[in-house]
Amino acid sequence: MKPKQNIKVSLIQTHLVWENPKVNLKQFSRKLEQLYGITDIVILPEMFTTGFSMQPHGLASDEKVYKYLKDHAKKGEFAIYGSVMFQENNKFLNRGVFMRPDGSYTLYDKKHRFTLAGEQKVYDSGTNPVIADYLGWKFNLQICYDLRFPVFARNTQDYDALIYVANWPVPRVNAWDALLKARAIENMCYVIGVNRTGVDGSGMEYNGHSQVYNVLGQEFIEHPWENQNIKTVLLQKDHILKLRSKLRFLEDRDPFTLI
Repeated sequence: MKPKQNIKVSLIQTHLVWENPKVNLKQFSRKLEQLYGITDIVILPEMFTTGFSMQPHGLASDEKVYKYLKDHAKKGEFAIYGSVMFQENNKFLNRGVFMRPDGSYTLYDKKHRFTLAGEQKVYDSGTNPVIADYLGWKFNLQICYDLRFPVFARNTQDYDALIYVANWPVPRVNAWDALLKARAIENMCYVIGVNRTGVDGSGMEYNGHSQVYNVLGQEFIEHPWENQNIKTVLLQKDHILKLRSKLRFLEDRDPFTLI
């Protein structure tokens, strides 16, 4: 597809039905259909088919979820990014899928597993950061707990935007707000964070606070956004290019290599 200087990004902030892929997929189909032909990218929460569950047996997605996303991406003429519990061979992954309308996709398996919930005992880890190219933009794909680790998001790939999809609970939502803003400022990029709402099967409460920040850490959405809704924002490539040219902070980074 032809590059675009300006792109529309839609954030779906919603409740998730605990460990019920069938109902969640039906719910997201209705929401995605509302966006057909009017946006460029749609962002869904982390584990959007189940909620943040440590019980993937019998619930984990397989490649059929790719077809589900492909069908909506093609009909809507937009890309979609979200994560699901995924079974591959004999292992489980918290897998991010960036699906384009032409059926091509980029996969990112969550690197930092949430040890407080025992995620490392259930799901295998990804390794490296993953960049998805779309419409002439570069998106760094991340998932929830990755947000706490700035070195992993370090902008050495000249990406344009960071995307975080999450199930980030109410008791720590202040950290979510602060860290999203920090990642935007330190990497001189747009940051898109999509969190869920409602209460999960473990009793954990979520109040959204999905947000988009620009290079200067300025919010796009009136804060706090805590209800179920869909918000669409316009991202402008010139905003990134002009400020990076004027404020050459990325050129002053300390050099080091991850091993």
